[in-house]
Amino acid sequence: MFTGLIEEIGKLRRVARQGEALVLEVEASLMLEEVKLGDSIAINGVCLTVTSFDRRSFKMDVTPQTFRHSTLKDLKPGDPVNLERAMAAGGRFGGHIVQGHADGTAVIVSRKQEENAVWFDFRLADSALMRYIVPHGSVTIDGISLTVARTNGETFGVSIIPHTLLQTALQYKQAGESVNVECDILGKYVEHLLRYGPRAAADKPAEEGVRLSAAFLSDNGFL
Repeated sequence: MFTGLIEEIGKLRRVARQGEALVLEVEASLMLEEVKLGDSIAINGVCLTVTSFDRRSFKMDVTPQTFRHSTLKDLKPGDPVNLERAMAAGGRFGGHIVQGHADGTAVIVSRKQEENAVWFDFRLADSALMRYIVPHGSVTIDGISLTVARTNGETFGVSIIPHTLLQTALQYKQAGESVNVECDILGKYVEHLLRYGPRAAADKPAEEGVRLSAAFLSDNGFL
């Protein structure tokens, strides 16, 4: 589990590709402190496993599933990447619950300065994910825990403070580029439970258009 607070900007050193499988080699310093084989590190918000490392870099495998559902396939040697280690049990929870499981990608529609902040507006590749984008709720962009500042049904925007911009690779992103998006896990779980319910058959979703009521919650074991 991650919190969406980026610890370091790494640099992609090498990309080895075979079909839709990748091996990424990333240069870093902080990430290599006390690193062990099998450790989880999120790269641009995607949780990957350390398969080998030396004093300057570490390697991670990217499966075809991750290749297809993230922007990792677009990375090139020299690209900056956001890095975060899995949360330690005794650490502060400064962001929100981030799994490192990208739900999809989005394109930066615009980037505009507003005094000391920078506004980014995004359009999701899969518009169905907009139902999880809640005004003033949380969203993860390239691994960064951010607050949804505005939505209009088709796009959503966030306002970035200077510290966040300078400490993440988002500072290099411009309109037209793509980012990884992970929606707030809480909303996805609530939707799933309401749709299936503990008393429903595992392969039979609740009827479309059902209205949430005390009777519905009782019938499905929530009351």
